[in-house]
Amino acid sequence: MRTELDFAPLYRSSIGFDRVFNLLNNAQRLQAVDLWPPYDIVKVGDDEYAITMAVAGFSQSDLDVTQERNVLIIKGAKAEKNEGEYLHRGIAGQSFERRFELADHVHVETASLSDGLLRIVLKQEVPEAMKPRRIEIGNGTAAPPLQIESDKQVA
Repeated sequence: MRTELDFAPLYRSSIGFDRVFNLLNNAQRLQAVDLWPPYDIVKVGDDEYAITMAVAGFSQSDLDVTQERNVLIIKGAKAEKNEGEYLHRGIAGQSFERRFELADHVHVETASLSDGLLRIVLKQEVPEAMKPRRIEIGNGTAAPPLQIESDKQVA
């Protein structure tokens, strides 16, 4: 039995989290989990991540890595070679597309292919204006801010 979470109570007390609720709703609705190609996601540092994907048999020209806003898209497509009749085909070579939802301010630093592993390094860089900043508290002896009065004209 599958139960879906109801996010309606959260909508009443939160503003601007629509994207998060949509992501959670979409994650609940995923029917089949595609397990190919296998991949790892590793947190390398406080704000750095790495995705390593096993893409044996694919060359650089067969792979495409694209970032569109907050989505990382990895596609792989190989041209079909006629090497004869396969008696057993254990090396997967079918086309694939894998999507990863990225948080705000996460971007791809590097992508490399070595030994059949595609490694993508991601970094989260929060802009200075959005980082927490310390607010100095005055002692109350400072002069109040100047107030500008406008000339009032009576008609």
